[in-house]
Amino acid sequence: MPVKVLFIADIIGKPGRRALSSELFRLVDRYSVDVVIANGENAAGGFGITEEVARELFGFGIHLITSGNHIWDKKESLDFVNREEKLIRPANYPPGTPGRGSAVIQTPSGIRIAVLNLEGRVFMNALDCPFRVAEKEIELLKEITPIVIVDFHAEATSEKMALGAFLDGKASAVLGTHTHVQTADERILPGGTAYITDVGMTGSFDSVIGIRKELAIEKFLFQLPVRFEVAKKDIRINSVVLEIDENSGKALGIERISVVCR
Repeated sequence: MPVKVLFIADIIGKPGRRALSSELFRLVDRYSVDVVIANGENAAGGFGITEEVARELFGFGIHLITSGNHIWDKKESLDFVNREEKLIRPANYPPGTPGRGSAVIQTPSGIRIAVLNLEGRVFMNALDCPFRVAEKEIELLKEITPIVIVDFHAEATSEKMALGAFLDGKASAVLGTHTHVQTADERILPGGTAYITDVGMTGSFDSVIGIRKELAIEKFLFQLPVRFEVAKKDIRINSVVLEIDENSGKALGIERISVVCR
């Protein structure tokens, strides 16, 4: 039997968390999922994550939380990021940055799954090269397990597609996050790597990428500072389910999911 992994797209504030509290167990049951991974960098008020929020997500049945550029938005969480092994930040931050860039989790049957977090550089921070860091980190992770899943938190479609092609046959999956818009290009690349440009978001779709529409419009109209607030209507869960061969680490399937929460 292949290993089945559910990856939950960027969780946006309390509405996204509430959706998972009521719907996650149904998704796990419906798809016979072995482990659940979620991007949680916007789970606390729409920006950042706190220890309390992370514990809440773990309580829902999420086994590992990935992140991105907003991981540092809640300054009180720096110590937690540094000590919580089930919360990772992009691996291409400079040496000495709090936290860790990868982690290994296990299925109930003991199969190990490595997860690597990376951040893009196009229209984002000037970090270390995600391509070179990925190559080095995957080589180390494959000494532990053939299954390596990459959360690539990046803005540019071109950069995500390039990394997918670069890691084809090296990683089990390259899953894009950050733009909060689910793309319809999920596929298995020629070398056996599952790929999607962006998994989407878990939050309000009556919004501008999770934020109240009128506030986002005000920002674009006047170019003045605006205090963004999380939108609360039309909540959906975007995710993908991966099927991965436990011996080769190659992906056998990827299914894109969007659940409307009532």
